[in-house]
Amino acid sequence: MIGPLAGYRALVVGGGSGIGLACARLLARDGAHVTISGRTEQRLEAAAAALADEGLRVQPAPADALNPQQIREAVVRAGEGGRLDAAVVVPGGGSIKPVLLFDDDEFSREVDQNIRPVYLTLKYAGQAMVRNGSGSFVAISSTAADFSARYLASYSAGKAAVDQLVRVAANELGALGVRVNAVRPGLTRTPTTEAAFAHERMLGAFLAAQPIGRPGEPDDIAHAVRYLVGPESSWVTGQLLTVDGGHTLRSFIDYGELLRLPDVREVVTESSPAEGPG
Repeated sequence: MIGPLAGYRALVVGGGSGIGLACARLLARDGAHVTISGRTEQRLEAAAAALADEGLRVQPAPADALNPQQIREAVVRAGEGGRLDAAVVVPGGGSIKPVLLFDDDEFSREVDQNIRPVYLTLKYAGQAMVRNGSGSFVAISSTAADFSARYLASYSAGKAAVDQLVRVAANELGALGVRVNAVRPGLTRTPTTEAAFAHERMLGAFLAAQPIGRPGEPDDIAHAVRYLVGPESSWVTGQLLTVDGGHTLRSFIDYGELLRLPDVREVVTESSPAEGPG
């Protein structure tokens, strides 16, 4: 296919649905040879089939983004012929709960869920790009990295780690020809945000806190990623591009007003200092 990305080889980790699938679609539409990766082979095959119906070809490469060997293999597959021009990674997830009530391992696990896939993809895709002498890496972060988002401690901490990793990596790798950036979505319609969209008061609270009064769609984020991948952004690195309808101009919603959350005082009163709450 002829297009501005003709000849590019790109890997999209998390490309089976939502933002990742939208990114894969735009990259393929502009001529890139795209490999989509994710844990579930069936989802990847369904995504590839859906894109094929649109006349777009992508290659599935199942991989658990927390597993270094599997991510390394996905990078190798995406860069068949020895070249990888772009990598996009869409990690994430976390619980909504008071900061003092996470189980110790739960907190660490949820932070890792957000930062580890980004680091592993950056490591192996970045090595391939350094061998090429050029490349663009884009992580999907979140506005939660910028806000003090009450009751999103693990998710916010993980996304803040993503942002700082992006900045440090960009600082190191620019001289080697590799650009590193992130996109920070606001509330965007994906399979993982279905509960928020189904909760009328929560959705209303998000929209009331945005100058542009509609939620994001995957294509809103994908267009930002496409810009950061392509030659149009050749002088852009280390940036955290917020795509959120203006939400960060105001304030984050308060989940405590919308959800029934545990009362920290009751929990810590019932727990002895030796036992802790979890």
